[in-house]
Amino acid sequence: MTALEHEDSPVYLKLRASIAAAILRGEYRAGDQLPSVRALAAEHGANPLTVAKAYQSFQDDGYVEVRRGVGMFVLPGAVERLRVAERERFLTSYWPRVRDHIALLGLDASELLDRETA
Repeated sequence: MTALEHEDSPVYLKLRASIAAAILRGEYRAGDQLPSVRALAAEHGANPLTVAKAYQSFQDDGYVEVRRGVGMFVLPGAVERLRVAERERFLTSYWPRVRDHIALLGLDASELLDRETA
């Protein structure tokens, strides 16, 4: 789960965010096979049906393909298209809340950008 995912988000969306982050980090590249539904469910302590729902969303969006009897694979161009979609999602869903929270706390955006992470 990313720092921006809400704890009250549905589990399949948390799993989807985790998979998306792994793809964007380059852990899974075009042509790579994703972990099986059962393996990912065991790794995250999730119901396999929930993992299947997260995977289905990637298939619906055209980021992965299912090879029957073999597994699920990242499609060519998926990383770039996923990055564009995730940027848009960040800018429309998360950034307004982050910006509002910065203002609420009276933080200076330039100081935040200059601040080194611990």
